[in-house]
Amino acid sequence: MSVPPPPEPITGARLLFSLDPAVSHLNHGSFGAVPVVAQRAQQRLRDEMEADPLRFFTQGLVDRIAHTRRHLAGFLGADPDGTALTTNATTGAAVVFQSLGLRTGDEVLTTDHGYGAVAHSIRRECRRTGATHRVLRVPLTATDEEVVQIVREGLRPGRTRLLVVDQLTSATARLFPVAAIVGVAGEHGVPVLVDAAHAPGMLPASVHSIGADFWVGNLHKWGYAPRGTAVLVVAVPWRDRIEPLVVSWEQDSGFPARLEWQATSDYTAWLSAPAGLYALRSLGVERVRAHNAGLAAYGQRVVGDALGVPPADLPDPGGPTVAMRLIPLPAGLATTLDGARALQTRIAERLAAQVAVTTWDGRGWLRLCGQVYNAPEEYERLAVGLPGLLAQR
Repeated sequence: MSVPPPPEPITGARLLFSLDPAVSHLNHGSFGAVPVVAQRAQQRLRDEMEADPLRFFTQGLVDRIAHTRRHLAGFLGADPDGTALTTNATTGAAVVFQSLGLRTGDEVLTTDHGYGAVAHSIRRECRRTGATHRVLRVPLTATDEEVVQIVREGLRPGRTRLLVVDQLTSATARLFPVAAIVGVAGEHGVPVLVDAAHAPGMLPASVHSIGADFWVGNLHKWGYAPRGTAVLVVAVPWRDRIEPLVVSWEQDSGFPARLEWQATSDYTAWLSAPAGLYALRSLGVERVRAHNAGLAAYGQRVVGDALGVPPADLPDPGGPTVAMRLIPLPAGLATTLDGARALQTRIAERLAAQVAVTTWDGRGWLRLCGQVYNAPEEYERLAVGLPGLLAQR
């Protein structure tokens, strides 16, 4: 089968970023890329902060944070009063784990597609409280109905204190039917935390429509915000129970201010996040989503063909706006985390291409992203050089 044509480029989009043109940046999903307009907005805020630190921190900063929170919540379709700014999705998840009041006999339930740092956080909280962490195996090829049934059968009402499920998985680029999962868990009285690290800016679904007890998402990936910008959205019954990891001066203000205020933290990333959303909206949100998803699919096919992977063996994330795609690596490659990191570094150094190499289910995978600053020829160059590099074990 022939490779479908790539999407038409978005004219001038590459010029909005300050990325090194000598490198193919095909891994937007890990750390994102901040548009120049947001970089400049943040620098102006830093200049303001350094010109008069006392005034910056003590006169109106809490209100400015609240204004930003309302702006971001509106973009996400979330209740501003239930939305708190935080530094990343992993931090937001840790806040939830430590606010639950887990005890011996309780369990936190996840799937085997979960993010590694979140799993570390769960295990630490379980060690501290005597709770347990149980993992459900979900095949990569499972249908949405099968995923929901696996979760339904895995719940232990009365013992499962929290279900953690990814909206779009990092390791496998799999889109999960989170609204249906939340509904099933709710039937059994099990609260759900949706880890939506990759959702803001990429996926159109609103937070309110999902109905999760907790939802965490990063704005500094697909939402073009400066790094360190994320939100934790909490349903009404839980808001009074949410405690920050570090107590500071807004503690008595309740949620969300008690979670956001961390004294001398640098809040300029949060305050300049609307500038990143402005850049996204200027390009056209739906246009960007369609472009990125189409380009990622093109890259997957081009590189997959070069590695001899049949199209039927290339995972399909199941969503028209998913801008991350997986390619299975040859057997024996990147089967451990250290091996994946080493191969990712080799590809960067020898092929001048930044990609993600992941390990899942005992196999190595190449994860490619599509973004407005990427061009089809970048994937084509990777396809030319990658087979020879992988042969040099």
